[in-house]
Amino acid sequence: MIVIEDVHKRYHTEHGPGKWVLRGINMTIPSRRSVALIGHNGAGKSTLLRIIAGIDFPNKGRVQRLSRVSWPVGGGGLEGTLTGRQNAKFVCRIHGHQDELADRLAFIEDFAELGDAFNEPVQTYSSGMRSRLQFGLSLAFDFDIFISDEVTAAGDMKFRKKAAEAFKSATGNASVIMVAHDEGTLRQFCQSAIWINEGQAYWFDDLDNGLAAYKNELFS
Repeated sequence: MIVIEDVHKRYHTEHGPGKWVLRGINMTIPSRRSVALIGHNGAGKSTLLRIIAGIDFPNKGRVQRLSRVSWPVGGGGLEGTLTGRQNAKFVCRIHGHQDELADRLAFIEDFAELGDAFNEPVQTYSSGMRSRLQFGLSLAFDFDIFISDEVTAAGDMKFRKKAAEAFKSATGNASVIMVAHDEGTLRQFCQSAIWINEGQAYWFDDLDNGLAAYKNELFS
């Protein structure tokens, strides 16, 4: 379960504080419920997702994570001067998997399909290679809730298919909080929705009702 309490968020610009992206969000996301974050571009979907994941912070309010929550799948931070293998070892160790290090590394190396580049500095990788490594890192650990921002958009078509299938398998015993522009992807993974509009968030138990509210606003 995740409890969002009076969350406000805005970003500072060169001209001073920007407008509020999120204004007083109060919501409880129940356990074992997969949720789509929906809204128009710039509504604050990814901002709220990052705050839920703990990689961004509200200006006011707080988020209580009462479950094991992932970082955004496929978007884990990488240190460019380290090799893919060294990055993977570091992430495994900080997550307390020293005893399973060999197995975790084998999974990440196999999934990423980087070949010899797994032992080269990440700063030499293309964006597609980084996506492969990041996705492998994301799926190498067990979470109660997976956070996903356009998870199936990374890499070439073959890798996107592989990533989607692996993500579906990983979330079989977990739930998902997801941003995706493809409605089919949302329907594949989610049952409920949070519609973000003008800084406010609205909960819908049924995904179809949330999508209908969003479309009504979009085309009104």
